[in-house]
Amino acid sequence: MKNILKYFMVVSVVLMLGSCGKDFLDIAPQDKLTADNYYRNASEVKAATASLYGFPWFGFNDKFFWLAGDMLSGNMYYTWDQEGQFFYFSFTEGNAHISAGWKSLFRVVSYANSIINDMPVAAQGNVDQAVIDQALGEARFIRGMAYYFLAELWGEVPIVENSTELVASNNTMLKKNTRSSLYEFIRRDLQYAVDNLPSSDTPGRITKWSATGMLAKLYLTMAQNPDDAKSAEYFGKARDLAADVITNSGASLMPNYADLFKIENNNNSESLFAFQFMEGNYGIGSSRQANWARSSVITGNTECWGAGKCASYDFTQTIEKNDLRRKSIYMTKDDLYPEIQKAAGGYLYKLVNRDPNDPNITLEGATAILNSVKKYVVGSAEDTNGKVSTGQATAINQYILRLADVYLIYAEAVLGAGSSTSDGVALGYFNAIRTRANLVSKGSITFDDILKERRVEFCFESLYWFDIKRFYYRDPQGAMDYLNSQQRAHTYRRLSGNNVPDENLFEGYELIPPDAPVVVSESQMFLPIPAAEVVANPLLLEPAVDYIFK
Repeated sequence: MKNILKYFMVVSVVLMLGSCGKDFLDIAPQDKLTADNYYRNASEVKAATASLYGFPWFGFNDKFFWLAGDMLSGNMYYTWDQEGQFFYFSFTEGNAHISAGWKSLFRVVSYANSIINDMPVAAQGNVDQAVIDQALGEARFIRGMAYYFLAELWGEVPIVENSTELVASNNTMLKKNTRSSLYEFIRRDLQYAVDNLPSSDTPGRITKWSATGMLAKLYLTMAQNPDDAKSAEYFGKARDLAADVITNSGASLMPNYADLFKIENNNNSESLFAFQFMEGNYGIGSSRQANWARSSVITGNTECWGAGKCASYDFTQTIEKNDLRRKSIYMTKDDLYPEIQKAAGGYLYKLVNRDPNDPNITLEGATAILNSVKKYVVGSAEDTNGKVSTGQATAINQYILRLADVYLIYAEAVLGAGSSTSDGVALGYFNAIRTRANLVSKGSITFDDILKERRVEFCFESLYWFDIKRFYYRDPQGAMDYLNSQQRAHTYRRLSGNNVPDENLFEGYELIPPDAPVVVSESQMFLPIPAAEVVANPLLLEPAVDYIFK
């Protein structure tokens, strides 16, 4: 743990963000700052917490988040090297991306801890207590989010409340804590945030409603164990918290789903919490376009590594016909995107795109599933008024919690442990999502209905694996059957022979099942602790223990 628990002074993050200019992330550079002389006024306290919204999350969001969230869940097809191990469930404790994910989340914990433990003492006497409490609410929300991801991905990990003290004491060998302890730790952080954050703030900043929505999701997760005597109580709390957000936050659904994923709509009426990214240097922007874009035709630069990434065949068979969300999730034959290649009149997706001046040159080849990822792919710098930079930095925020999520949390909480519900309020929120997508409303809903709706609504937002985990807690065998019945590895192959249809027609390809299906076992529902961490701290191999709360 020692490499993870190094003390990351919050001011170092402030310095890294100092030259940027995005609303509350616009922070003036300082020289020779320390915790003792930095927190001299409210502006410096708010600058410190602003540093928690983007850069600390880059390592998590860059690859690991979507490898776990979109590939484990079967939404994304991609098979290359150690990244492909998430798709095939062939990962081991030696997978470099699992190690990167572990380190990145504990790095976020360390950044948050540096504010939680150092800021109040340094700011006392200079800053109003309400400002200090709000900053603590932001930092504890961020720490709670990091531990939510750790709990759902690894199940049992050490709880670290003061990174600095651990490093200073040279006592960095910690046992894992139980998942129930992690949930209680997260609950306390989120509840503190609910109690100390304002109802509104500068767009993009965490508010009381961000924390209330995440607390609802936490209770929904905790409620899924039918053998827990508190299951019904937790479902009720999730329902009531979600209702509070829906009724009182002032948030509203964006009328057009496609508009959610345009840079100009960052921090819109539906966004409750998002990683805040900007153009500029490596590490401060979103790298999703660079990782997912099909080609340089789209990005206008060489950062386009998405030719092998597609919506899986299984996902394409899940989304309903006429669902308006489809075109914003993935591109396929004859889709036109006016916002990309604006100068040329828009980007027209072809299965195979050849150079008009030399048809022997292939600009974009056919992908394995005859589609390419669209969500978070926004075009070139010219298309976005300079909001796309080399250095894998695109100024599009990464949603973590939207109001649509809270609508579906409410519906799932009302369903509870039941098999179906026709509750009018729950149906109203559920069907609001479907209405926006141009789909027929339902008169009753099951857990499968909610799971399917979440799969489509949040596809490529890296959240679906966490929905499957709730399914697993609720019905382990049902979740395993679901994963093992996915047609995730089916691909298309060009027909051969004479008189085959054109390469830009679906009829020119045949569907090929895999030689062997992808098999998922229960032991893979939680990721292995990285091998290097176990070598450095053998206590991680011992049974998890309950955390002793102060």
